[in-house]
Formats: sequence, structure tokens, C-alpha cells
Amino acid sequence: MIPVSVVVAMPDREEVVELQVEEGTSVAGALARSGLAARFPEIDFAAARVGIWSRPCARETVLREGDRVEVYRELTADPKEMRRVRARRKPTP
Repeated sequence: MIPVSVVVAMPDREEVVELQVEEGTSVAGALARSGLAARFPEIDFAAARVGIWSRPCARETVLREGDRVEVYRELTADPKEMRRVRARRKPTP
């Protein structure tokens, strides 16, 4: 058994689940065991992007000891577009 974490963060709350999983467990297996899909029904866990320690990965990726599986939610605004909007609003001296 190896220790891993599964994390979901929303604007108003974050949840971290610490798990002990069998060696050879995939990201998908850890997500299923975490039970987070039931606690976050607003997230489509089947379609959500996932990663390990801030690096996107496939659901078939085999976990290693200490990995932190992260579920990424869709951005509500494009960061590049938001910078453009702020730049247009800011008066030039």
C-alpha cells in the first residue's frame, strides 16, 4: 500500500482525501476510491481534466508514493482575455 492524496478545489471550498492504495493503482482508481464525486455533484468527474502535482496526466497514469492527484475545473474566464480587458480599462499616463 502507498499513500496518495486526491484534491478538489472550488471557489468556496477545498477537499483533500488521503488514501492508501495498492501499488499499480491508476489516477482513475484513486478518483473512484476517494468518494469525491458524491460530494461534488457539480463536477463531471468523467470529463474533468486531472493531474499529479500540477502537471496534467492521463487517467491511466500509475500512481507513486506521495502523489497528489488534482481534479481541474474549467476556467470561467480566459486569463489572456482578462489581461487584455484590464489593459484597455487602465488609462495610460
